[in-house]
Amino acid sequence: MGGVKILETERLILRQWDLKDAGFVLDLYSRWKVQRFIGNHPQIMRDRVEAEERIRAWRSMDHPVHAVWAVQLKAPNHVQGNAERGKPAPLAGALLLKSIPASGESLPLQPSGDTEIGWHFHPSYWGHGFATEAAAAALTHAFESGLDKVVAVTAPANAASQKVCLRIGMVHRGQTDRYYNAVCELFEAQAPHQR
Repeated sequence: MGGVKILETERLILRQWDLKDAGFVLDLYSRWKVQRFIGNHPQIMRDRVEAEERIRAWRSMDHPVHAVWAVQLKAPNHVQGNAERGKPAPLAGALLLKSIPASGESLPLQPSGDTEIGWHFHPSYWGHGFATEAAAAALTHAFESGLDKVVAVTAPANAASQKVCLRIGMVHRGQTDRYYNAVCELFEAQAPHQR
């Protein structure tokens, strides 16, 4: 496996996860504010072992385009604006570009054939445009890598993620129950050559 393609934006680096990131993953996914819109039965992450298992699963994705990236700020304290020398730049969240499962009667749900984009950011980094910046980079990567279409689904109440979808040029297609055995708001983006 060749590993994840590193993506860079003005303020961010999207890179492969490392087991040393487990503390951040646990901090991120142990927060109800983050987890409340993830899955049909949201649950918070409870221990470091779970975080390490999640990182191993992300690292094991063997796909030429799909990945789950660690989103790292380029400057240590970009939000505060006073970078400290020698301190590593913090992680802000996760950016997902992966197969989305189709709704179905048996578990585990089977792939739908569509690719989904999604993001989970630490509340400390909400409201700074980081999700939009990272998602735009991943969407560009998807289309430059040959994908024709990318979808995003959000819980109907997740207005913040819906705004990110619109900011990166996705089109709202209404509600759907095609994925995850859930009613979601559906957004789609077409590759430039498909428009």
